[in-house]
Amino acid sequence: MSGSQSALRGANRALIVDAVRRFGGLTQVELAGTTGLSAATVSNIVKELLGAGVVEVRTTVRSGRRAQLVTLAHRTGVAVGVHIGLRHLRISLADASHEVLADQTLPLPPDHRADTSLDRAALLIVDLLERVGSALDEVLGIGIALPAPVDVATGTISVPGIMRGWDDVSVGYVMSKRLNRPVFVDNDANLGALAESRIGASRGYQDSVYVRASYGVGGGIVIGGQVHRGFAGTAGEIGHVQVDAGGDICLCGSRGCLNTVVGAQALLAPLRASHGTLALRDVIAQALSGDPGCRQIVADAGATIGAVVAGLGMAVNPQCVVVGGELAETGEILLGPMREAIRRRVLLNQIAPLEVVPADLGANAEVMGALLLVLSSTDLLVRAVDDEPVGRWGVG
Repeated sequence: MSGSQSALRGANRALIVDAVRRFGGLTQVELAGTTGLSAATVSNIVKELLGAGVVEVRTTVRSGRRAQLVTLAHRTGVAVGVHIGLRHLRISLADASHEVLADQTLPLPPDHRADTSLDRAALLIVDLLERVGSALDEVLGIGIALPAPVDVATGTISVPGIMRGWDDVSVGYVMSKRLNRPVFVDNDANLGALAESRIGASRGYQDSVYVRASYGVGGGIVIGGQVHRGFAGTAGEIGHVQVDAGGDICLCGSRGCLNTVVGAQALLAPLRASHGTLALRDVIAQALSGDPGCRQIVADAGATIGAVVAGLGMAVNPQCVVVGGELAETGEILLGPMREAIRRRVLLNQIAPLEVVPADLGANAEVMGALLLVLSSTDLLVRAVDDEPVGRWGVG
């Protein structure tokens, strides 16, 4: 009997730690509602976890009343999130309660290579750790977001050609050898979807789609609260849906993919005659300032992306489409035509109409998703529940 009670108590502890981990912090009343445990059980387990140093408790206000907010203790370590984009490198450090401790962004040259970019990332991680007074052995893990489909089992890009110089590179293995910490790798749109569904614009929905509209277009799918990656990580790759049968050849080898029509180079080309040489940031800034040509380019992109997302919407039937990436900074210039294109093509659902909304997390969505990938790992949960010291485990 005592063994059964011990197992039950361990399972209840796991439920509470998992709920706190998922949402970054909950009151004891919210923990009871989320886990289905009684208020007394929650209170007793929180006291145990507090005594073990697994959680921290502080006073907050909910609905005008004082309450005790439960978060994971900072001493459980530091998570590192890395977003290696096509033109930038962004790194953030966060504690187990999801609080960002430090971050930095650096530009990257076009067609940057894996070895130099991963070296830069490793050096910057060490630098940021020094800034916050932490050491490498305190790092729980490193989450890496890449702008390409990823086989999460190997940490390798699963479709050749999309990132030149990165084919056949096991990113997770290479980074873990550099820093001797566990590494988790995923597609950046998947991680944007993860972050927005947990702490962003779609956190109130079980089924959602995240669209990253940037130098290329990607999609992340959340079903039943979990990211759906498909076999070898190609689910949601809307940037490689054909929209022009006679169009340009895409990096993936196919013709007329969405990325060849609304990717950065395709958006900039029609503006050269009237606007000269522009960067994508220039187009966004001028569209927001009212320039009619730049507004038209962004609006056309929104309508084209919307037509493709509508097909995904019919297949997945999400409750919400969240739009992030640089182009989403133009707001309704992009979202309005996108929303209209989706509305025309998706069956009207009177019970739960499909919403199209901007990302809450903006440019931080992908790196926050990389942090959550680390913080939601099963190994971290098991260590916290078993009261084992964190930050002293080797590379898997």
